Amino acid sequence: MIGRGLIGAAAARHLARGGQDVVLIGPDEPRQMADHRGVFGSHYDEGRITRSLDPAPFWSRVSRASIARYAGIEAESGIAFYTERGVLMAGPTGSPAMARIGEVAARDGVECARLDDTGLAACFPDFHLPPGTEAWHEPRRAGHISPRRLVAAQTRAAERAGARVIAARVLAIDERADGVTIRHEGGETEAARVLVAAGAYTGALTGGAVPLSVMARTVAFFEVSETQAARLTALPPLIYLHAHGDGPYLLPPIRYPDGRWYLKLGGDSVDVPLSSPAEINDWFRSGGNPTVARELDAQMRAFMPGLRIEATHHAACVTSFTPEDRARIAPISERVAVATAGCGRGAKCSDELGRLGAEVILGHALPDWATAG
Repeated sequence: MIGRGLIGAAAARHLARGGQDVVLIGPDEPRQMADHRGVFGSHYDEGRITRSLDPAPFWSRVSRASIARYAGIEAESGIAFYTERGVLMAGPTGSPAMARIGEVAARDGVECARLDDTGLAACFPDFHLPPGTEAWHEPRRAGHISPRRLVAAQTRAAERAGARVIAARVLAIDERADGVTIRHEGGETEAARVLVAAGAYTGALTGGAVPLSVMARTVAFFEVSETQAARLTALPPLIYLHAHGDGPYLLPPIRYPDGRWYLKLGGDSVDVPLSSPAEINDWFRSGGNPTVARELDAQMRAFMPGLRIEATHHAACVTSFTPEDRARIAPISERVAVATAGCGRGAKCSDELGRLGAEVILGHALPDWATAG
């Protein structure tokens, strides 16, 4: 296994629990982002939205499968990573995105309720949304996860099932007729088959065999007091989808490793592609785009005008996409397969994406629903 992120750690757990001999290779989280010289990951965070509601059937299904296993992963590992707070998906009344969410929810039996302007104001007075907004409220089996702790939980569970972890950056993959040599900072590891789940770096490691678009992302953090965090602790995450389908997302107060409470807002208005590992690394070290951060600051103050903000800062992240807007989980040669591209939705459903990756590397075909257009 190459990649100790969300999908890679999940695949390692599934393979190890299935009795496979698993080696999981990838670096630890950087100590200092600004001067780190190696690769980066997008899971160094404490808050990602989790939900079943989605306009796309694929993402709804993989999310529901993953959410159903959260409790088991927490029990296996002894590491808690999931907070159930529900979720609110909002947008212009009658927009295609809102209609598709309702259709998918009805088809798949997702428990949710539709709210209009009046209902939103009554149920969630802390949010100030544009007039003419409707929303789908999913009250259970939704909320937020700590991606950092989810990776730790998957890794510990994989180790307890027999997997071995090598904390090293992978440099190259050399495939032969009889096996694969993985060259990394700690030396070389021989494998019969390799699953590459290296996020934004998957394309480079596989020689461009995977058509990924890697986009720069900036997220903004808004510090609030302990008292205000306690008052807002039951607030659900919010996703606002504009008529064209994209939009900002907001997480309620979460305590971060520095002991402080932050709300997080993301949603870049313009895609900025990153075409090489060097560009990706430079972007992570940059800390994000100050212009986008100012836009997010204005959006936060519009969404929650009553919020008392103590301080703000921003950070860099990346999102990987495929042309089909689904995770790419497929063999690329006789002995190498990939499981990558969360398309901005991958954290919450990474366990199912990892399970599908494990199936592919074992030579099994994906189910029809995972490849349908």
